[in-house]
Amino acid sequence: MRPYAIGAALAIALVTPAFAQDKPVELRFGHWVPPSHPMHPAAEAWAASINKASGGTITIKIFPSQQLGKAFDHYNMARDGIADIAHVNPGYEPGRFPIMGASELPFIFGNAKQGSAALDAWYRKYADKEMKDVKYCLTFAHDPATLHTTKKKVTVPGDIAGMKIRPANATIARWISLLGGSNVQASAPESRDVLEKGVAEGITFPWGSIVLFGIDKVTKYHIDSAFYVTEQTWVLNKAKYDSLSPAQRKVFDDHCTSEWAQKIAEPWADFEAGGRDKIKAQAGHEVYTITPDQLAQWRKAAEPLYNEWADAVKKAGHDPKAIYDDLKATVAKYNSGY
Repeated sequence: MRPYAIGAALAIALVTPAFAQDKPVELRFGHWVPPSHPMHPAAEAWAASINKASGGTITIKIFPSQQLGKAFDHYNMARDGIADIAHVNPGYEPGRFPIMGASELPFIFGNAKQGSAALDAWYRKYADKEMKDVKYCLTFAHDPATLHTTKKKVTVPGDIAGMKIRPANATIARWISLLGGSNVQASAPESRDVLEKGVAEGITFPWGSIVLFGIDKVTKYHIDSAFYVTEQTWVLNKAKYDSLSPAQRKVFDDHCTSEWAQKIAEPWADFEAGGRDKIKAQAGHEVYTITPDQLAQWRKAAEPLYNEWADAVKKAGHDPKAIYDDLKATVAKYNSGY
């Protein structure tokens, strides 16, 4: 046998036995967006990469569109084994993940690509503190989002007083309350309905998803400003992860990284950013910029959110200043700040 052939045979012999005795497993991955959403093919690509890296011993079956449970329940679904892997929006559960709440504060992230890598690199240092009952995988964010309204054009924070808004997460919900508005809780798939029925008069949402969920059919005014992002976290059932072989666990470890967080976020970021031009091209919509003075008013109005977040983190036994400074430093390192 030629030397290079011997080397190839040895390489195969070294790699193949890692999975040769592993039992094939099929895992259920639950998420709550439709298959037409760009996160779904990103999840499919991630699952296919895991299947290949595991020598075919790990197969992941994806259940989109809330098939395994409501969007608000996905963390508990992973904890309880209803799903083996779940896509969680931590902001859907106010107060449960106080550290993660820092990522929801307005005017931190300027993009969702490097920003997602920064978000994950920052949070994985703290995940074991507040997501103890699952196996943390990764976190990413959508492209920075804004406020869209149905009948009233909003330019300054004072315009929110008396309005009913569907907020993106717990932090934005609190912001709406501080501005004198009221919150209408609804998951992304349910949002068009509450706007169409007049239960809500506005929504904080990324651009592309406004079109995807048909919300462009019931909104008219859109502030062209990057107000906030919403974090999205993938977690695994801890018992299921622990039941895998060492080689299979390593495959997951290699796919639960900041690099994968950015890979998953990139197509979604492009999709959401592209929604702005789609809305601009439609009749009956006004996409408008705000002045520097108006933006300064929004930033000033968001300042109390930091203090409230810091108090919640202190109550949970952590140092909010150190955590926030770490987030800002990580975002700067990845060139993804507002």
